[in-house]
Order: sequence, then C-alpha cells, then structure tokens
Amino acid sequence: MTLFYKKIKSPVGELKLVASSKALVAVLWEPERRNRVKLDTLKLAPEQPILLETERQLSEYFAGKRTHFDLPLDPDGNEFQKKVWQALSQIPFGRTQSYLKLAKAVGSPMASRAVGAANAKNPLSIIVPCHRVVGTNGSLTGFAGGLHAKAMLLAFEARAAAAMNREIVHGNPGAISRTSTGNDTESASSQGELDFSFSYR
Repeated sequence: MTLFYKKIKSPVGELKLVASSKALVAVLWEPERRNRVKLDTLKLAPEQPILLETERQLSEYFAGKRTHFDLPLDPDGNEFQKKVWQALSQIPFGRTQSYLKLAKAVGSPMASRAVGAANAKNPLSIIVPCHRVVGTNGSLTGFAGGLHAKAMLLAFEARAAAAMNREIVHGNPGAISRTSTGNDTESASSQGELDFSFSYR
C-alpha cells in the first residue's frame, strides 16, 4: 500500500507526517531511528488532505490553542501495542503517568517492560502522547525524539494547562473551548482536567 508524507517544521524539530488515503499512520522524527517504525512505500504529497489537517492541528497545539487532536488514526501494531497506545491517549494534557500506572491501566500490572517497549514503538508521536510517560520517580526516560524534545513538550503542556486552569478559575469561557474547529468543544472535568481523546478508524 502506498502511503503519503510531508515534512513540517515544529518547535521540537522537523516532523514527518505519514498517512494513507483514509487515516494518519505516523508522525516521525527527523532523523528517525532506523526500523523503529516500519512503513510501506512513501510518496511525497504535501497537499494530501489528512496531512494538511494534521499539520493544521499540530500548529494549533504548538500555539497553545489545542489540547486534543481530532484525526482518523490507523497505527500499525499488534493487539497489545494498540491497547497501550489507546491508554496513552487517555493521559490528560499537562499531566504525566508512570510506566507502572500505564501497565495497570492496560490490565498488565507486571508488564512494565512490555508496556515500555510498546510505548517506544508508538508511531504517532505527539498525537498519541507517549512523551507523557515518565519513570516512577518522575524522571524522564527514553523517547524517540530525544529527551530534550520530551522535556520541551512536557514543559510546554504544563505551562499551557496552568494558563487554561487560571482562565477557568476566573470564569473565562475561552479556556473551555480552545480548538479552532467549530464543533470541537472541550469541557473541564470536576477536577479541572481537560478531556483528551482520539479517533481510531
């Protein structure tokens, strides 16, 4: 199957977006570790609709105007990997989770290493937020984009989430609707956390 790609600039370096005709397949780092993510034949397609929409949503994310992504996703992986990736998508924006808690979330509390391996194989960097997984003591651990990029993403999200929570406390309705898509309205939970969900198709 032929896949389409384009490269974009971001605050954490160059990213390669990869999609099929129906869904986003990967967001890769440049340079990307060889064989971390296996893909079919790639064809440069800067105007491919899914790639353009992914670029738009990532731009909003980095501008602090988006806390979740609304994209059709089709990552290639085994059943366990997809289970882990789905659990990653439930980690709230601006928060982190340990490998142990992630293992418990997927029903495999003794499988932290397997969860870590699945996390490392996540092909949808940033979109499926593997950067939010940290060591039990809160330390930064391995990341496909490098620890510097991971630290930047976590610091950026923490600042953005704090700013949104301040706006919520002060009754600014703009803090609750932070995406540019007309029907994409986010609501804060009773704890003040923001919903973070993905569409797998």
